[in-house]
Amino acid sequence: MTTIEDRVHPNETTVPLLHCVSPEETLAFWRALGFDVTYEQTRPYVYLAFAWSGFQLHYGPTPKDLDPTKETTGGCLVMVDAVAPYHAVFTEAMRRTYGKVLVKGLPRMTRYRAGASRFTVVDPSGNSIVFIQRDEPQDLEYGGSKELQGLARVLDNARILREFKMDDRAAYRALDSGMRRRAEDAPVVEQAKALAGLIELSVALGKTDRVPEWGARLRELTLTDPERTQVRSYVADPALLEPWWRPEAT
Repeated sequence: MTTIEDRVHPNETTVPLLHCVSPEETLAFWRALGFDVTYEQTRPYVYLAFAWSGFQLHYGPTPKDLDPTKETTGGCLVMVDAVAPYHAVFTEAMRRTYGKVLVKGLPRMTRYRAGASRFTVVDPSGNSIVFIQRDEPQDLEYGGSKELQGLARVLDNARILREFKMDDRAAYRALDSGMRRRAEDAPVVEQAKALAGLIELSVALGKTDRVPEWGARLRELTLTDPERTQVRSYVADPALLEPWWRPEAT
């Protein structure tokens, strides 16, 4: 006779086990974001456990030759109902502890654009903890939607590179090339989105020498209020665009 203890029940819990290069930095980082330390051991081997909201992260020993700066360590997915509240909580925690949002190097958090369905926290060991909206579309075109043409497709491709592949450099190159090759025949709002993206990515990459160029071109464009709203929604930090709007638009 089969008892209840002999059956498999669909109530399992999986807990990510991540590599930990620096226990001290890992502890400080997750504590800064508001996580509770539920287990802390550094000898004879590293084992750390953290809990926050309804999920856990565990850390164990790291291979001796692992280089966290290559960010090939590993990671996990955290499926949530809505990603914006999580990004907002971590943003506030980073500003409270570090005085700013960490967007470069290790650790860091990727920028969040309103309406986006994911963002990533990269820990001090180079692990990527990706927060994903459960109903994220399943038919994403990771090279830019084939249903789009011209600069519109370039914009979509840059969005995918920035938000899903976390490759700001490739997104910058795509927009820069797109503006040189596709801007002439593109609607003005698409040109403005591309310029806005270039401004934001230039700042993120620390390549601000061309920001005045992009900004001057943005200022030359005539946009309606709804179009300006579309442009703002294309970037994660619309405040970066404020110095570059046409005077009559502000």
